[in-house]
Amino acid sequence: MKNWRNPGVGTLGKIALVLPLLAAGAAFAEDAVQAAAPSIDPSSLSALRVGMDTVWVLVAGMLVFWMNAGFALVESGLAQSKNCVNILAKNFIVFAISSLAFWVIGWNLMFGGNGQMWTGLFDFFPNPDNSPALGSAYAAMNPFSTAVYSGDYESINWTPVPLWAKFFFQLVFAGTAATIVSGAVAERIKFSAFMIFSVILVALVYPVSGKWIWGAGILGSTPSGEGLTAFFGNFRDFAGSTVVHSVGGWAALTGVIVLGPRRGKFGKDGKVHPIPGHNMTSAALGVLILWLGWFGFNPGSTMSAGDGSAIAHVLVATNVAAATGALGALITAWTLLKKPDLSMILNGCLAGLVAVTAPCAFVTIGSAAIIGAIAGVIVVFAVIFFDKVKLDDPVGALSVHLVNGVFGTLCVGLFYNTEIAKTVAALDTGLTPGAQFVAQLKGVLLVGGFVFPISLALWYALKATMGIRVTAEEETEGLDIGEHGNEAYPDFQGTHK
Repeated sequence: MKNWRNPGVGTLGKIALVLPLLAAGAAFAEDAVQAAAPSIDPSSLSALRVGMDTVWVLVAGMLVFWMNAGFALVESGLAQSKNCVNILAKNFIVFAISSLAFWVIGWNLMFGGNGQMWTGLFDFFPNPDNSPALGSAYAAMNPFSTAVYSGDYESINWTPVPLWAKFFFQLVFAGTAATIVSGAVAERIKFSAFMIFSVILVALVYPVSGKWIWGAGILGSTPSGEGLTAFFGNFRDFAGSTVVHSVGGWAALTGVIVLGPRRGKFGKDGKVHPIPGHNMTSAALGVLILWLGWFGFNPGSTMSAGDGSAIAHVLVATNVAAATGALGALITAWTLLKKPDLSMILNGCLAGLVAVTAPCAFVTIGSAAIIGAIAGVIVVFAVIFFDKVKLDDPVGALSVHLVNGVFGTLCVGLFYNTEIAKTVAALDTGLTPGAQFVAQLKGVLLVGGFVFPISLALWYALKATMGIRVTAEEETEGLDIGEHGNEAYPDFQGTHK
């Protein structure tokens, strides 16, 4: 017998015998695969997409919720130990207040009312709709669904998730705006006054300005017609530098003005007397939690998983800005103060995060790095400035959220990239960077011109009716005992001056 590998006249014959067997086997395998493969149901694909989008939005919302822990640790760490319980209580209760206020009226006021430009629905509790059905203009986002949106919330019908997923994600943002106020007014405000202010801020003030931008209102829409609707518009704020941070910052600024500084902060000669925080470990851990939470705050604002590319871009832009913000503040503080002050480094990181929140989906990664670095420099000068004008902000909330919220909003225009706006945000205005900057500036002025006087009037009304500041004795002893009747560190002895 010849070896199979040896050439010969028998080789071709053997191959001829094998080939039909191989062909038959391949045909049988193909038939088996086709028989085993299930038919694809378009409705199942649609449900799968909705499920994936919903999981992403809810997980991102949970990350933003976890930022409450970060704020609590930062604020309590940068405050005196005698006020630790009070600050923790404020940060805890403010989200409970926000949850109810936004559910009862805030959601409808911000997103309800189809076609309304200034306010949404003055109605209690969310109305049912057919989410996750999309508006007709967004049907291409979910080609497996034929349903067209029907309900009171057309302004947010572009995201293919259920109504309550939309609600929860927007709720955690509203709670963040109220939390910003807590730090700026720390160590001298009445707990009851803070609670009442928070209710009104989340139920009425925040939703109105939010409607203008995220609720298809006067700022977020394309300019049309005559008058104010033609003057405003094309304003872009992807994740909330203005909607959340500068709104909270304006409200905080008015509280600082009406409350006045803490006892002993400024001497009669005008000298600034630092009041150091009692636990920098807590403050540093809090900023790390906030840094993590921002990976839900900014990327989650896509409110859809999509193919993941937009989420990835926004996340990296966010992280880069946080890093350069911390380094920018480090270098600036080291230069001006001759020491690499940890509180400045921490606030520099937060400043970079706040500043990139609006432009993260409209700028390149390199631009995000520049924005963060500039924000880190700005926050140090802002802290020094507010001390010079005798506005006492114990945690630097004004410098981080107000100043860099405004700066970040303007950066949408300064660093605007049309290609990124089209592919990541899907919100290209078609404007040049200069024209976009003008649109951003108009929006900043309109929001500030609304939130500042309303908040100022509210603080003065509370001051006249119930008082907003604790007594001098209570401030000296500490708000933990005076307001809550317990202490954060009962086993430690200390002297409060």
